[in-house]
Amino acid sequence: MVIALDAMGGDHAPRVPVEAACLATDEMPEVRVALFGPSDVIIAELKKLGRTTNDGRLIVEDAPEVVEMTDSPGKVVRSKPNSSLLRAIDMHQSGEAVAIVSAGHTGVQMAASYMKLGLIKGVKRPTIGGLFPQGEGKFTILLDVGANTDCKPINLLQFAVMGSVYMELLVGLKAPRIALLSIGEEKTKGNELVLATHYLLEQSGLNFIGNIEGRDIFRHKADVVVCDGFVGNVVLKLSESLYHAFAKRMTTTADGARIDPPAQLLQIAKEFDYSEIGGVPLLGVNGVSIICHGGSPAKAIKNAIREARNMVERDLPGALSGGVDQYDAGMLARGVARYKGRTEKRDELEVEETDDE
Repeated sequence: MVIALDAMGGDHAPRVPVEAACLATDEMPEVRVALFGPSDVIIAELKKLGRTTNDGRLIVEDAPEVVEMTDSPGKVVRSKPNSSLLRAIDMHQSGEAVAIVSAGHTGVQMAASYMKLGLIKGVKRPTIGGLFPQGEGKFTILLDVGANTDCKPINLLQFAVMGSVYMELLVGLKAPRIALLSIGEEKTKGNELVLATHYLLEQSGLNFIGNIEGRDIFRHKADVVVCDGFVGNVVLKLSESLYHAFAKRMTTTADGARIDPPAQLLQIAKEFDYSEIGGVPLLGVNGVSIICHGGSPAKAIKNAIREARNMVERDLPGALSGGVDQYDAGMLARGVARYKGRTEKRDELEVEETDDE
């Protein structure tokens, strides 16, 4: 099993991705890792670690161009075909690699995965989820968290389907609880997107428990929470900042002196350690494209390679395709959802059709 790794992706490339590849091949004997980047740079990093490519477990693929974080996703796909990220995705597209892992430019990885791997039949848009730890090894996935800032009800329905399938593959969770993120638990609360999506989810056959509010995410009221990417990205970034803010307050005295963190904080830090999962797949593309945090340490990227292996073995694309076929809503359901959502909202506010907007 060959997994393609963007060795030039991430804040600490190429040192960290190369180290991660070594750790992965040591831990998983069935995995071979193809490292993409300038070959002389990668070989130099391997030498620092006392490693060679003699046993065939580590494969160096020359990719002289590097994707910068300032690059435009659409332009890079055309202007830097020999970049480490694009070449890695090409290897997955050709079938020589079963998956691709990168901690580099998320936008470029999304665009290139979409264009080169294509979408699973029936999927309208790919999505990225964010995992929120709930303790005891449990997670809630929120999606979308930035891939799609403007969505239609059918998109959120498909995010729910793909999130449900992924959680079953990730942790073996049967019939995950699906919730819709809104400003109230009542089905008449929210904007037009939320109102229409609520009806689609009600009819979907998924284990839909209704609307939840932002405060309910960390109460583990649902296993899968759906929203558009604009809202999801705000929630994700705010949540990430809160931990760091609390940690600073709890380890600093009023006069600025450092103190040892309490045991509870250390436990929370362990639960919030994203390196345990390593990365999340871009759901909806016809392949396994794992996206890592830009600041990932070697442990995180190593675990992302493990996640890629697991998703290949569990046939993530096939499972998503089956889920979309089973739960997707037809045109009639979409029309009913739009009509009911608008009329119920109008009735709640006692607005007449003749009234001005």
